[in-house]
Amino acid sequence: MAFEGLSEKLQAFTRKLRGKARITESDLNEMLREVKLALLEADVNFKVVKEFINNIHEKALGSDVLKSLTPGQQVVKIVKDELVELLGGTDSKIAFTSNPPTVIMLIGLQGSGKTTTAGKLANILRKQGKSPLLVACDVYRPAAIKQLQVVGAQLNIPVYANEGEKDVVKIARQAKEIAISKLNDVVILDTAGRLQIDEELMQELKNIKLSVKPHEILLVVDSMTGQEAVNIASKFNEDLGIDGVILTKLDGDTRGGAAISVKKVTGKPIKFIGTGEKLNEIEEFHPDRMASRILGMGDVLSIIEQAEDQFDAEEAARLEKKLRKNKDLDLNDYLSQLRQVKKMGSFSSILKMIPRNE
Repeated sequence: MAFEGLSEKLQAFTRKLRGKARITESDLNEMLREVKLALLEADVNFKVVKEFINNIHEKALGSDVLKSLTPGQQVVKIVKDELVELLGGTDSKIAFTSNPPTVIMLIGLQGSGKTTTAGKLANILRKQGKSPLLVACDVYRPAAIKQLQVVGAQLNIPVYANEGEKDVVKIARQAKEIAISKLNDVVILDTAGRLQIDEELMQELKNIKLSVKPHEILLVVDSMTGQEAVNIASKFNEDLGIDGVILTKLDGDTRGGAAISVKKVTGKPIKFIGTGEKLNEIEEFHPDRMASRILGMGDVLSIIEQAEDQFDAEEAARLEKKLRKNKDLDLNDYLSQLRQVKKMGSFSSILKMIPRNE
């Protein structure tokens, strides 16, 4: 899982601090050296690590901390605050236009999970009350259009595809007109990718940007590429200008450095994260919640949101009625509850969001 190694080391660091009635500069230096190594092993950008450690060192040696009755807990708070700031500081939402449709252009390299992410994004926006239209703008990759159509069919979300047309700018313009006529208030453009960034790819994306004027350009990046993900984000931002990043495959065997480095290096926020292969496994990115997860402080708000999203209100009302009448729950009721909990993801992923009393 993402951040697992880093999380374990940072939690060990904070446990040591909590037990300290007094912290000397040598204590702090020794512990920060461990944090620095943990961050570098997680593939966090070296300059980002250096600044992060320096900020903690400077703030932790302040007189308010050293004279505090609980200096260890004070330093833990400083670490968390700095980590939140590193991850973006505040939540970054999609800026919807007051004159729909809002056009969201997804860009990225091949293999980053762009097409699946288009479907996931449409799904999460529909849950927020939007009416999205998916648009197949990848006319080069074999079966790219079919893949998007399959994703759309699974989610019951409309897909616009002009299979005989090779001009992607024309396809994007047509899709915008259709969205207006069909009252779709969000248009998601699934653009073509390449194995690497080249002039041809950039020119096509620039043409779409100039013609359609998307309200949001979101870069889809595979977090498993580690530090290279940050380099890719920097290059796309320099050449095209992006409004945010969607990190995919954060459920995989990844060190998580991209999530920690990308905002600091590019100046662009992470807006969503992909947490699994299923089409409902996408989350809005909250820097404070992610920092809490990494430090083992839990993420109760995300558990509540997932429960609200997945639990069947009618089933819950039926069980409540049964309990009010003092009737015992049977094995079928128990099975029903387990199935609803399973929809939230694996038990291990839920446990990671529960605060630890250490």
